[in-house]
Amino acid sequence: MILEIINKKRLGQELSEEELKKIFNGYLNGEVADYQMSSLLMAICINGMSDEEIFSLTKIFIESGETLDFSNIPGIKVDKHSTGGIGDKTTLVIAPIVASLNIPVIKMSGRGLGYTGGTIDKLESIPGYRIDLNDQEIQKQVEEIGIVITGQTSNLVPMDKKIYALRDVTATVSSIPLIAASIMSKKIASGADKILIDIKVGKGALLQTMEEAEKLKDIMIKIGKFYNKEVRCMMSDMNVPLGRCIGNSLEVWEAMEVLQGREKDTNLGKLCYELAAEMVSMGLNVSKEEAMEKVKTNIENGLAYQKFVELVHHQQGKLEGIQFSKNQYQIKSPQTGVLTDINALELGKLSLLLGAGKENIEDVIDYTVGIYLHKLIGQEVSQGETLATLYYQNTLPDINIDNIFTITEKNV
Repeated sequence: MILEIINKKRLGQELSEEELKKIFNGYLNGEVADYQMSSLLMAICINGMSDEEIFSLTKIFIESGETLDFSNIPGIKVDKHSTGGIGDKTTLVIAPIVASLNIPVIKMSGRGLGYTGGTIDKLESIPGYRIDLNDQEIQKQVEEIGIVITGQTSNLVPMDKKIYALRDVTATVSSIPLIAASIMSKKIASGADKILIDIKVGKGALLQTMEEAEKLKDIMIKIGKFYNKEVRCMMSDMNVPLGRCIGNSLEVWEAMEVLQGREKDTNLGKLCYELAAEMVSMGLNVSKEEAMEKVKTNIENGLAYQKFVELVHHQQGKLEGIQFSKNQYQIKSPQTGVLTDINALELGKLSLLLGAGKENIEDVIDYTVGIYLHKLIGQEVSQGETLATLYYQNTLPDINIDNIFTITEKNV
């Protein structure tokens, strides 16, 4: 039966809900082997799924565990998800901004996929930060400070956790049906009233083209309607890294910089303001313009950063304990000119070689390593000037600067 289901999808045929239940529930229960599920995931990646299959798969994911109900907490609960990109630490910035405006934020985040870092990995770089809050602790914390960022509770969409880990090491992370079912099952099961999806597009994202992004947007909105949830989608560029930092501790530090108003003109700062304003618009039922003013005000008056500190403290994290590797290597510019391109994908690969992510399930992440970009696109550079600093642990990987940075001679 299992082989028949795999072969059916290999041939591009549509699977029934019963067939999907058989193999996915079987995998969760240990009756279907990793290699069998890997074959099915690859077949889905290659041949896609119909809308009906995606609705069924999302339902199977949701029903694999418990669903949470936060309807007793006043206010509209708006959740946000990013499809992942190099240097994407937006959740660490926008969740405290939104919560500082008295909109409850209950965020259950995941780990990294492929070259893209996960919010939970970044938070674990803060010594002591708890990412395993149970339902009661989540409820209590939201009532006390209006914000929680934690990993999925043990019984929330356990199917997704297991499939998520397998996708990461089987080159199936970019499958639109699997992305949609993964994201929407978690958002619906975790009790969100409204959902904002940040769809990353470009070389450093799971989705490489606008065509793929539009397909994902359409199916996300369809799933939302199926479950009577308002879903909004924003597209954001991931051809270049988001912000200056790649690597867990470094990205936490950079998020704190944005929250204190010091990186508002970078692509990271601008996107965080846009995403936060969209969430505030949804949560308070106000215009985007009015929401943006509220966002700017709470960054300028310090309430957004204060909410981040409050969040970390409540989840037992110690910001003063964040560490960066003492081993550093500076990449120098080989010529004078203007920095016209930074290849996000190549930087993502480099960060993985440094140890900031996982190539295999059993790999251990080094939170202290990563990359800091001294120069951003459009800035002038001189020969010998530092383009980036690499934070590494023991050995430095081979670096081909020409694959990462494009410097164009300045027109006189």
